[in-house]
Amino acid sequence: MIGKLKGTIDEIGEDFVVLDVHGVGYVAYCSARTLAKLGSAGEAAVLFIETYVREDQLKLFGFLSALEREWFRLLQTVQGVGSKVALALLSTLTPGELANAIALQDRTSVARAPGVGPKVAVRIVTELKNKAPSFAGEMSASIGLKQELGDGVASAPVSDAVSALTNLGYSRDQAANAVAAALKNGGEGGDSAKLIRLGLKELAR
Repeated sequence: MIGKLKGTIDEIGEDFVVLDVHGVGYVAYCSARTLAKLGSAGEAAVLFIETYVREDQLKLFGFLSALEREWFRLLQTVQGVGSKVALALLSTLTPGELANAIALQDRTSVARAPGVGPKVAVRIVTELKNKAPSFAGEMSASIGLKQELGDGVASAPVSDAVSALTNLGYSRDQAANAVAAALKNGGEGGDSAKLIRLGLKELAR
């Protein structure tokens, strides 16, 4: 099994890269987000690899981080999500954004990915709800609060503050991040007005 490749970019296609490793060209299929960050032909690159072995083919999938590769694996545990849809999801949302969307039960954001219909989006946010925190990466600090919001069990001041910030034009994710930061920075136990005020300060940074 191949777990990681380090070499020189030989060619970048629509959904793949050819990585030259000591004279051997490896074709790795990647998300659009990964391909955009790789660089151009002749530059050095490192890819975390997921190897698929089937009866009639051997296929490599490449990722910029181990976390992205873990999401690729995790997404495919959901019925209706294969490698193509998993890559489409990772092309549309970063691992952190995926974790946020699942925690908030935000089916609309998940359904933005090509090939992801409403039913599959529902399955993703439902089946991965309890697994998302472990795959949140740098977003893990606020994921617990977002799960409470998604489940409808957040405290009234928190729910009201997030709702107020959303009504001001911020996305639910931005509002939840701001309120989570407000709680961390001394807003615990505060009423919704205090959380809104502290949340706006966070958003203004």
